Amino acid sequence: MKIEKSNQTTSAVYRDALAIRRAVFIDEQGIAPEDELDQVTAATWHYVAYDDQNQPVATARITPEGPGSWHVQRVATLKTARGHGYARQLLAQIALDARAANTQRLVLGAQVTAQSFYQQLGFQAVGPEFMEAGLRHQQMQRRF
Repeated sequence: MKIEKSNQTTSAVYRDALAIRRAVFIDEQGIAPEDELDQVTAATWHYVAYDDQNQPVATARITPEGPGSWHVQRVATLKTARGHGYARQLLAQIALDARAANTQRLVLGAQVTAQSFYQQLGFQAVGPEFMEAGLRHQQMQRRF
């Protein structure tokens, strides 16, 4: 497995990230395309995990959110690739990059059904549940 990242919307990494997000969020979960395919800035970094056949299988993105904080979003793994640890390794790389950049915390809005996955990676729930794109979410954070 390899992980690549890019902040360029013209990159293959960005195209692969969008393809995974379309498959998981739009096709599988039924999220409206206008809710999923939002605007990004040059500060947004897209991460993609590739399997041993160099196929894109998982993605996430980060956006700096004020000093010392990164917002992790759009964590997704293709249905056929789940259970192999791709998202876990992707988030571990994001954590390494965050620490190298002197970031003190990662924050994310987790779908409630995925909370236990994030808890295993050191994230803790904060605040009340909320609805986003018709799904229950919980704000979570991981401090370094």
